Amino acid sequence: MNLTRSPRVARIAFTLFVLFTLIGSITIEASARGRRGRGRAAASRRVARGGRLSRRERRMLARSGRRGRVHLSKREMRAERGRQAREESAYMAKLERRAGHKLSKRERAAEMRKFASKHRRELEEARRRAEAARLAAIARQRAIDEGMRNEVQANIAKDSTVGEDLEVRNAAIAALGNHAGTVVVMDPKTGRIYTVVNQEWALRRGFKPCSTIKLVTGVAGLCEKVIQPIETVSDGANYRIDLTDALAYSNNSYFQHVGSQVGFDKMVSYARELGLGEKTGINYVNESPGRVPLFKSGYAVNHMSSHGDDFEVTAIQLAALVSAMSNGGKLLVPHLPRNTDENTQFKTELRRRINIDSEIWKRMVPGMIGAVNYGSGKKAYRPEQTVAGKTGTCIGQGAWLGLFTSYAPVVNPRLAVVVITRGTDAHGHLPAAVAGNIYRALSPRFGTQINFQIATADEGDETPTGNGSKKATALNEENAETKAAIQAEESGDNPENAAAANTNSNPAKTDATEPQSKVKPTVMTIENKPKPAAAKPAVTPAKTNSKDTKEANDGRPRRTQPDQKP
Repeated sequence: MNLTRSPRVARIAFTLFVLFTLIGSITIEASARGRRGRGRAAASRRVARGGRLSRRERRMLARSGRRGRVHLSKREMRAERGRQAREESAYMAKLERRAGHKLSKRERAAEMRKFASKHRRELEEARRRAEAARLAAIARQRAIDEGMRNEVQANIAKDSTVGEDLEVRNAAIAALGNHAGTVVVMDPKTGRIYTVVNQEWALRRGFKPCSTIKLVTGVAGLCEKVIQPIETVSDGANYRIDLTDALAYSNNSYFQHVGSQVGFDKMVSYARELGLGEKTGINYVNESPGRVPLFKSGYAVNHMSSHGDDFEVTAIQLAALVSAMSNGGKLLVPHLPRNTDENTQFKTELRRRINIDSEIWKRMVPGMIGAVNYGSGKKAYRPEQTVAGKTGTCIGQGAWLGLFTSYAPVVNPRLAVVVITRGTDAHGHLPAAVAGNIYRALSPRFGTQINFQIATADEGDETPTGNGSKKATALNEENAETKAAIQAEESGDNPENAAAANTNSNPAKTDATEPQSKVKPTVMTIENKPKPAAAKPAVTPAKTNSKDTKEANDGRPRRTQPDQKP
C-alpha cells in the first residue's frame, strides 16, 4: 500500500504531530513555572538568611511590594521579603505535615501559587482599608478646618471695632480671607492698637510659639555671651552658620545648641523679661497671660529653645515683644483709643525698659530681615519697604500652627504685624503671606519714603515652595520637619513623632566646611546726609555739552552717550 498517497495516514500523522507539540509546550510551561516558583522561594530563603540577591531576583520580589507613593528602603524590603519567605516555609511545612509525605515539585508549585494568590488578596484588602482610613482622616481634618473657619468668622463678627482704624482693619480682614486665624496691627513706637482681628484668639487664647521662640533664644544667647560676634555653629551637614543665617532659615540645630549653653532658668528669665507669661495690660477684658514652662532638663531644654515646648503666647504678646525689639527695648502697654480725646491726645504708656544693651537688638535685625528677603518668611517680602520678621510652624493644640511676627519699615518702624493661623494651610508659611499683603495694602500710608538698595538673593536660594539651593535646603530645618510631618499624616503615622525624628536625624559634625561667602542679602538704608558746598572740579571731561551738564546736575545717574555729528 502506498502510504504517501493515502489521505487517512496523512491525517493521522498530522494529528499525532499536533498532539505531541501541545504536550511538549505544556510540559515546558509547567517546568518554567516550577523554576520561577523555586527561584522565588530560593530568593526568599536567601533574603531570610541575609544573602545578596541578584538583579533579577530583586526585580521579581519587588513587584508585590510597590505601594504607590510609599517607597521602602532596601533594609525594609529585605525584612519584608524575609517575613514572606518564613510564612511560605511555614505554610509548606504545614501542608506536608497534613498530607503525611513530602510534596512533589508540581504540588509545591501549585500550593505556592495558591499562597501567592491569597497573599495578594490580603495585601489588596489591607491597601483598601488603609486608603479608606486615609480618606476618612482627610475628611475629618477638612471638617475640623471648616469648624475652625466658621468659629473665626463668628468671632470676627463679634469683635468690638470701637476706636479701631477701619482702613487697617479692612486690609487685615481682606488679607486673612477665609483662613482660621487672628491678626494684630499696632504702632511699635507708641503702642497704639490699629486693629485686632478675631479678638478672642488674639487676646484670650494662648498658642505654642513654635520657632518664634528663637527670638528669645537669640537674645539670651547674645546677652550671656554664648553667641560670639564671629562664631559659627555646624548645622550637622556641610555648612557652618552664624546667627543671621540661623534666624533667616529658622535652623533648629543652631538654637538648640544655644539653648543648651544658656540653660533652662536663664531662658525662662529672658522670656519673662521680654513679656511672656504675663498680661500686656491692653485695655480689653479677660486678657490671657500665656504660660511659661516650670521645669525642663537635658534635651528637653534644647527642644524648648527651638520649638517653644510648654510655652503659650498670645498674638498681642508677640506684638509687644517685636515692638520692643524695634524701638530699642521699650516694652509698651498696647492701648486702643476708644474716643476722640484719646485719639487726638494719645499717650504712650511704658510698662518697663528691658535691661538689654542696644547692640543686642541691632545684631538680631539682619537675621530677621534675611528671613523675609531670602529665608523662611519670603512670602512677606515687599519691594517697597523693608520688613523684619520671624516665622514659626509646628503642631500645637492638636492642629497645625503658623505664626509670623514682624515690623516695618526697619529704618523707621511704623507698623508691627502679628499673624497666627491654624489648620492644614498653616504649615505653608501662610501667616507670612497674610502679613505681606497687609504691608502692601498699607504701604501708601505707612510705607517708607526712602529709597533702599536691595541686594537680591541668589536664584538658587530657598523659595516658599521648597525649591532652592542646597544650602537653603540644608539650613531650613523647620521646612524639613514640616515636610516630614505632612508625609507622616499622609501615611497615617503620628506627625509629631515624625517631626521629632527628623530633628534628631542630623547630629552635629565638626568637619563642616565654611561657606564661601559671608555677604548677607539684606537691605541697607541710604542715609540722606546734607551735602556740603564743594567747589567745582578743575578738570572736566574732554567731551561734554550743555545737555549732558544739565542732566548731570539733577543728581541722577545718566548713561553717557557719544557725541554725534550733525
